[in-house]
Amino acid sequence: MPVVVVANPKGGVGKSTLATNIAGYWASQGHAVMLGDADRQQSSRLWLSLRPENVRPIGTWDIHSDFIAKPPRGTTHVVIDTPGGLNGWRMGDLLKIADKLVVPLQPSVFDIFSTRSFLDELATQRKGHALEVGLVGMRVDRRTLAADKLQQFMEEQGLPVLGTLRPTQKYVHLAAHGLTLFDVAPGRVARDLEQWQGITAWLDA
Repeated sequence: MPVVVVANPKGGVGKSTLATNIAGYWASQGHAVMLGDADRQQSSRLWLSLRPENVRPIGTWDIHSDFIAKPPRGTTHVVIDTPGGLNGWRMGDLLKIADKLVVPLQPSVFDIFSTRSFLDELATQRKGHALEVGLVGMRVDRRTLAADKLQQFMEEQGLPVLGTLRPTQKYVHLAAHGLTLFDVAPGRVARDLEQWQGITAWLDA
């Protein structure tokens, strides 16, 4: 059972957007997906409460602040959304159950500095763990100097760069209805689905 954790200690980088859409992708493939929310803000749980009954189901389970429970029986794929400020023993617990870790970051100096520290800590904690780590650029306008700086930083980390997602209100509008890119007609989100090809290929590898 693949377990994917979406994490970055920097708040507001798009962790919930990435986590919900990963869950939506796997659900669209017919998998029994559980979306766990370790964030006190419970953004992913709120999103699940908005999800219509006529789309592929995504389940949830309680993840409390002091422990991480096992997903319910019958689950085939797991996605865990995490809070900002994740570190220490809490991060260690997540790494023990994770197969893959996705680190989203935006093209800002604050995101880059925060992510660099997180990746340094992660390198220490993941010793002995067969954990795959991938980077995803969020809200990236490729026409900007900031986007170039972000791309350079990601490539210097020695980790796979899964893709960069453009700044678009489509994620916001879909999330408001409990939906993902993978719940609507592909023609409506063709450009965005193309940007997800590297991410989904890595998830399924």
